Amino acid sequence: MNMPLDAQETDGPDEAALLARYARGDAAAARALTTRLTPRAFGQAFRMLGDRAEAEDVAQEAMMRLWKIAPDWRTGEAKVTTWLYRVVANLCTDRLRRRPRGPVALDEVAEPADPAPGAEAGMLAQARQDALARALADLPERQRLAVMLRHFEGATNPEIAERLGVSVEAVESLTARGKRALAAALKGQASALGYEG
Repeated sequence: MNMPLDAQETDGPDEAALLARYARGDAAAARALTTRLTPRAFGQAFRMLGDRAEAEDVAQEAMMRLWKIAPDWRTGEAKVTTWLYRVVANLCTDRLRRRPRGPVALDEVAEPADPAPGAEAGMLAQARQDALARALADLPERQRLAVMLRHFEGATNPEIAERLGVSVEAVESLTARGKRALAAALKGQASALGYEG
């Protein structure tokens, strides 16, 4: 009865059906879910954390949690992708809270992966990324999620509303308040981060 999952990748079973098949011991369903969901989890984690190794750890941990709850999954209560998104967001938030606040020693700043722009440009880019990550981490959770979904993942307001379980109007409000809070948090750092005007 199991059809080849390669042929189903674009219009095959939804994630809940694949998860149910995995819970019954279907290894092909596990491979399909891993292929489909791990890049999404990694992308979200990388945008939140700005660190490839940490993002890989978070994606792996989120997928492990998904496998663990598979036998108890109740289809229809939530989307698998929504559940996974929230788990990744929570894991990233925990990591961001554990990061040290304040100035970072020069020898702790990661070198840019591509040295072509030069050390100064790489340090400035890292400082901007760190400042944004800290400002995002300080936002209330729903504001942070709404801003990230809208401006980093390009999700529409109705898609965000579905993921967060709120109305479209609430998404618009959350996004607007989140953007204002980010602007206020970063305003005092504009000169140090190399922004003019």
